Amino acid sequence: MNKNFNLLVLGDIVSVIIITLAGFVFHEELGEVPLYRILATLFPVLIAWLLIAPWLRLYDAEIYANWKQIWRAGWAVVLAAPLAALIRSLMLGNTAILPVFVAVLAATSALGMLIWRGIWWLILQKQK
Repeated sequence: MNKNFNLLVLGDIVSVIIITLAGFVFHEELGEVPLYRILATLFPVLIAWLLIAPWLRLYDAEIYANWKQIWRAGWAVVLAAPLAALIRSLMLGNTAILPVFVAVLAATSALGMLIWRGIWWLILQKQK
């Protein structure tokens, strides 16, 4: 595995963490909810992302280095959000999956991941 691959995966993980924490901050719950509630959102999103991203070739250099392919990161999150919601529901004891939660999770995570992948693309341009 090359250095770029490792940094990209690490950046994806950090992005999911930041996006998740931002959601709790937005809802003014970060200091209020127990850690397991945060982890019950973070881990499902991370698992779903890591399952979907390779399927869309998001770790292939010819894809992540091509600005015209950045849309794939947003699409991957849109595909990952329902799976993440299902995993989260199972982790929390079969809680209801609200469609609005899935939609907001998909939209905000897609935005966050597109921002990160845009930054990654800029980093790659400076390396050339």
